[in-house]
This record gives sequence, structure tokens and C-alpha cells, in this order.
Amino acid sequence: MPVYRDVGVVLRTHKLGESDRIITLITQDSGRVRAVAKGIRKTTSKFGSRLEPMSHVQVQLYRGRELDIVNQVELVEVASSTRAHLEATTDGLAMCEVVEQLSHDRSPTPHLYRMLVGALRQLNTSYSALLLPALQLRLLEEEGVGPRVDRCVVCDAADGLVAIDVQAGGVQCRQHRRGMSMSPQALSILQDVLNGRIASVLHRQDVPKDVVREVVSYGRSAMEHHLERRIRSSSLFEAPRT
Repeated sequence: MPVYRDVGVVLRTHKLGESDRIITLITQDSGRVRAVAKGIRKTTSKFGSRLEPMSHVQVQLYRGRELDIVNQVELVEVASSTRAHLEATTDGLAMCEVVEQLSHDRSPTPHLYRMLVGALRQLNTSYSALLLPALQLRLLEEEGVGPRVDRCVVCDAADGLVAIDVQAGGVQCRQHRRGMSMSPQALSILQDVLNGRIASVLHRQDVPKDVVREVVSYGRSAMEHHLERRIRSSSLFEAPRT
């Protein structure tokens, strides 16, 4: 059975049998990997809490036909500050969920690994509710389906942009508005994110809460539209939809 090493982020885990877990990781060189961590649920497990979602780890695995087997685990980074913050934990899990949905088993996607590591590292350093939608928008851009936010997607007008529509793929002017309303401040944040000015967005201290909600809502809606499924982790603290 071939042995290989890689570095990755734990995206998700679920129980297998009485004492094992199946671990899903996004790795630097091997893409999405699903592997069995044997005996991890036992109190004597040598892996312990190393293989929890959002953990950045170096792993040694035996390659299997469908599922690999975890042999060794070393921590690279632990999201300790994130885990102590409920909203940060929710956003971090949503980041992992999105990356899992965008990746494919054993298909190298180093950009997904890099972007997730960077986002989780920033989340663990300083929480901002704008980080999750920023990552979602940049991931959509990498997928080739990023929204157009500089001109109306209907008439190409650059002025009077007041709405944004996930189905139309971008912003709309007053004459052609059909999607959700978008304030000038929220639109400015979207433009900065998609123009690579994420750091300046995350350092803003004066963004009104209703503007943050606009950006968060659009980021989630755009990603869910692309994935054709709801992002469960983003909804942990939401009221049920009716």
C-alpha cells in the first residue's frame, strides 16, 4: 500500500463504526482527500483533537482504493482563537464547507488550499464578518463565475447602480433593477474585494451593520446559486426559512 505525505486543512469529519472517523481534507498537492482515522474516537487515540475541522495539519497516509488511511498527523496551525468565538467558528466551518463543495477527490487544486489557509489564518488573527463573503466572492472569481460589479449587466451603465442579481450575474441600474437592493457602501466593498483590496476592506472599522449584512447576504446567495445547494454552516444562527 503506497504511503504519501501532504499538508492540508481538515474540512469535515463524520463517524465510522464505533471508534473511527472519516476525515475530509483539502491538501496542497493531492486535492480533496477522504481518509479513515482509525480509533480516533477512543480516549487513547494518538491523533486526539488534531483532526478537527479547520485544523491545519501535515499528514502521512496510506493510499487506498476509495478511502485512504491516516498513519501520522502533525499540527501546523490550530485555530484556537477561532474556536473560542461562536461567529468565527460558524464562518470558519462555512469556509471549509464551500471549499469541500468546490473541490474534487484526488484532483489537485492548490489555489483552494492556499485561499482557505489564508482565510482561516486571518479569521484566527482578527474576526471580521466581511471575511467569509470576501472569500466566497474570490472563490467565485477563481471559478470563472465572479459577479460583474462595475457596470450594469443589462445596459453597461456605470452610474446609478442600485441592485445586484445572482441569476443575472452582477449589478443593475435603476432602469433595469430586478435583484436585491445594494447600497453604495456595500457595492464599494464588493468592488474592492474583487479588485484585490481585501486587506483594506477587513481593516475598516466604520462599516454600518446593515451594510455588512448586505455583503454577507449577497456572498452567501451568490455561492449557493453557484453550488445549487444551501451552505449549512452559514445558517447555524439563522432563523428557519419559511
